[in-house]
Amino acid sequence: MFGVITLMWHDADAWEGLPILSLPFGAIIGDILALAQIFGGIAMLSARSARPASIVLGAVYVIFSLASIPPIVAAPTTYAPYVGFFEFFSLVFGALASYAATQTSAERAEVLGRLARLGFGICTVSFMLAQIAYPKITADLVPKWIPPNPMFWMILTTIAFGLAAIAILINRQARLALRLMTLMLALFGVLVWVPILIAHPEGHFNWSEFALNYVITGSAGLVAELRSF
Repeated sequence: MFGVITLMWHDADAWEGLPILSLPFGAIIGDILALAQIFGGIAMLSARSARPASIVLGAVYVIFSLASIPPIVAAPTTYAPYVGFFEFFSLVFGALASYAATQTSAERAEVLGRLARLGFGICTVSFMLAQIAYPKITADLVPKWIPPNPMFWMILTTIAFGLAAIAILINRQARLALRLMTLMLALFGVLVWVPILIAHPEGHFNWSEFALNYVITGSAGLVAELRSF
C-alpha cells in the first residue's frame, strides 16, 4: 500500500517529506523505490520468497533512512526530523528480522535477531521521545469520543512506549513488550488514522501516515516473533 501511494502521488506529502523527488531523476528513482515496495510486499507473503523480499525492502528503507538525515543536519536542535528518521529506520530492523527468520544457521539467526531487537528498541525510544516533544500534536490525533480524554491517552501511550523500549533493550519480557506494542500500533491505525481518512480522504499525507503506521506495526510483529533474539 505504501508503494502504491507513493507511485500514484508524486508529492512531498505522499513521500513523508523525503527529498527524494528533488534529486536528479528523482521521479524515476521514486517510481523504482515504489515498485520495489510493491513487489517486495507481495513477495513477503510467501515463505519461499520472503528472504529476497526482506533484502529488497531492507535496502529501500535504508535509502529512506539516509534520505531523512539531511533535514536532521539542517535543524539538529529540532526533534521533528529525528522522528521521520527513526520511523523509517525501524522498518530496516523489521526487514532484518524477516531475513533473520530465514536463516538455517541458528547462530547467525541469533546474531541477526539480536541486532533487530536492539535496533527496534532504539527506535522505540524515539517513538516515546516524539510524543514527549509534541504532546499537543499527539493528543490532537486521539479521537475525542474515547474516554476519558486525549491527553490521558497521550500520556499512557508515551509511558507504554518507554516501558516497551526498556524491556526490548534489556531483553526482559521483550517478546511480550513487542507483541503488546504491535497491538497498540495496530489500534492506532484503526482508532486514529481510519477516522482521519474517512474525514479527509483527499489528504495524501493521511494515506501515507496510515500506510507507514502499519508497516511499522508489521516490523514490530516480525521482531516479536523471532525464535531467538
